[in-house]
Amino acid sequence: MTAELTILGLESSCDDTGAAVVRLRGNVPEILSNIVIGQAELHEAFGGVVPELAARAHAEKIDIAVEQALDAAGLTLAQVDAVAVTAGPGLIGGVLSGVMCAKGIAAGAGLPLVGVNHLAGHALTPRLTDGLPFPYLMLLVSGGHCQFLIAHGPDRFERLGGTIDDAPGEAFDKCARLLGLPQPGGPSVEKAARNGDPSRFTLPRPLLDRPGCDMSFSGLKTALLRARDGIVAEKGGLTQQDRNDLCAGFQAAVADVLSEKTRRALARYLELQSEAPAIAVAGGVAANTLLRTRLQDVAGEAGTSFVAPPLALCTDNAAMIAWAGLEMFRTGRQSGMDLAARPRWPLDDRSPALLGSGKKGPKA
Repeated sequence: MTAELTILGLESSCDDTGAAVVRLRGNVPEILSNIVIGQAELHEAFGGVVPELAARAHAEKIDIAVEQALDAAGLTLAQVDAVAVTAGPGLIGGVLSGVMCAKGIAAGAGLPLVGVNHLAGHALTPRLTDGLPFPYLMLLVSGGHCQFLIAHGPDRFERLGGTIDDAPGEAFDKCARLLGLPQPGGPSVEKAARNGDPSRFTLPRPLLDRPGCDMSFSGLKTALLRARDGIVAEKGGLTQQDRNDLCAGFQAAVADVLSEKTRRALARYLELQSEAPAIAVAGGVAANTLLRTRLQDVAGEAGTSFVAPPLALCTDNAAMIAWAGLEMFRTGRQSGMDLAARPRWPLDDRSPALLGSGKKGPKA
């Protein structure tokens, strides 16, 4: 493998169409371009992502994103060594759009193809941004996923625990809908919580009374609904301060659960790694300021380093896919033209599925 590698990455697993170019020269990675075409306005009226609309938008925009990424990097396809693409998990229509585009590029330009697990993209981002050596503990916390993983290598992840129902990002979205706040819910709830009293409402901290690193957020959403309905029954409606206080209480409950479960996951990880231990966080919910602060405090208590990538690399983007593909490609991993789009694709397929299985395999 050459000392310099340049990878084109494509990402289309949910509602952001992304294309990026990442280069590794020696041991120094560089993001040459990172294009993200969002769909927020397209889904705004529906209160959430509509899979069919998302898939059509990806099909219309992904080639445009690729062209913009190459132009921004000042490169042509002849200067690219391989094409990496999110092959799952995600909304199948969007994933399929990206996979088919990547296959076309690879076939037309004679380039190797690398199918990437979207979750691996998030989990490997700390190596792109901070050069974090293996093994490290990763909290992957996003709209659709929440897992504690020990990253042993580019394609070897050991899951210590995760959510058994809603992911935190999903819970934030539902919280926003219940309180009449705009989507996406994470930024809306965090903004309202800044002016709220987190102690006004008594909300549960699910599963803290049970050992282990598994989490649950569905009951917290139900508790918020009941608190909201209690206020409406008493006052006939919600004031802005009521919304702020409910958001603050909800956010504090999520942060309490994640920080305590992180403390437990760290204890298990430290049994394995005592030299230069590190914990990293990635995924869209990792952009939450309170959560970052709480996790940093937990890491400090345990004497471990804490890595949080820049906010732009926490949400879905193609730079992380290009990097994950680069990590795999330089170890000799490639995909064939039979690469399939997968709606479900657990990172740790040796552990029991957290959310059960179906005809299409384990969910997570």
